[in-house]
Amino acid sequence: MANTYTQIYFHIVFAVKGRNNIILSKWKDELYKYISGIISNKNQKLFTINGMPNHIHLLIGTKPNCNLSDLIRDIKSNSSKWINEKQFINGKFEWQTGFGAFSIGQSQLPKIINYIKKQEEHHRTKTFKEEYINFLNAYDIDYKTEYIFNDD
Repeated sequence: MANTYTQIYFHIVFAVKGRNNIILSKWKDELYKYISGIISNKNQKLFTINGMPNHIHLLIGTKPNCNLSDLIRDIKSNSSKWINEKQFINGKFEWQTGFGAFSIGQSQLPKIINYIKKQEEHHRTKTFKEEYINFLNAYDIDYKTEYIFNDD
């Protein structure tokens, strides 16, 4: 797309199915590198990735031709397949259905990068559910509580 200039950033959040604490520190860096590779292979830009044993945060810069739902689908399906092939956990690894995507302006990048890098610190006092609902409220997103953490 010659002469097309954009800055499109998303803070993405998604969880392990059932929000089980199964992303272990001994292999999470490998997982993050794998996810980084998926994003790079889709010609998008990962600014930062971090998370907790039950969920992940990504800050991604996308091009205008990026379908965000398709990108997240590919990240989740390929990474879960990879985790299962590596047999990092007993049983089958799955991501929960759905994700949160929050648009970020250029001036917010340093703040969001810092937030994502400090996940362990944030979660000393706040659960993932509290964090996620805070995001939905801060971005004025309508939601139904009964569907937010539905483990379908």
